[in-house]
Amino acid sequence: MGNETLTAIQIAGSFDGDLSMWGLFKRADIVVQLVMVALILASFWCWAVIFEKAMRIRRMTRSAEEFEQDFWSGGSLDALYDDEGQDPQHPMSVLFVSGMREWRRAADRGLVSSDTIRVGLKERIGQVMRLAIDREMERLERYMGFLATVGSTAPFVGLFGTVWGIMNSFQAIAATKNTSLAVVAPGIAEALFATALGLVAAIPATVAYNKFSNDLSRYSTRLESFAGEFATIMSRQLDETRS
Repeated sequence: MGNETLTAIQIAGSFDGDLSMWGLFKRADIVVQLVMVALILASFWCWAVIFEKAMRIRRMTRSAEEFEQDFWSGGSLDALYDDEGQDPQHPMSVLFVSGMREWRRAADRGLVSSDTIRVGLKERIGQVMRLAIDREMERLERYMGFLATVGSTAPFVGLFGTVWGIMNSFQAIAATKNTSLAVVAPGIAEALFATALGLVAAIPATVAYNKFSNDLSRYSTRLESFAGEFATIMSRQLDETRS
């Protein structure tokens, strides 16, 4: 009798009535166990990313609101730059500091009196802020690809475990020539457990990915709007300096 037949008979005879999660995991084939472990680890990692992203987006939104209040309060932009310039804590502050730093460099060198240089300065300020937006959004979107990957592949990984478990069940039926529930139930339960774990990993990952994508898209639009408003203020100051 081949090894596969012996394994099937052992599976059929090892059912002790325990259909708990741990019982299903212990009785599962090594391949199904590896699938279950991979899905459990992916699920834990997804929840870690979800909590980190949720807290970070909440902090950024609150910090952006506080910064915009200071920015539009009518105070000196130079004073705000001195406060934020040493250690900007959030993307909008980084964006502001990047533009002001370029302005300060030109002002310190006395380069705001020439029309040609002023035009180039406007372009540089806009380019610096666009690069800052791209850099900050790339940082914020870290691990978003992981959530998307888990959300799209975890059900198929769980399905693979399901197919493997059902194959073992059929082998047990063929080896014992017994179609009773005691023979069929363990393998079917293990198979369905793998599918359930795949869905447990995929559903939160997909929901979180969609929500965070919308949140980050709105935040990116907010940064771009601020960059445009700030560039307009800088352009107005340059025109006032010329006159």
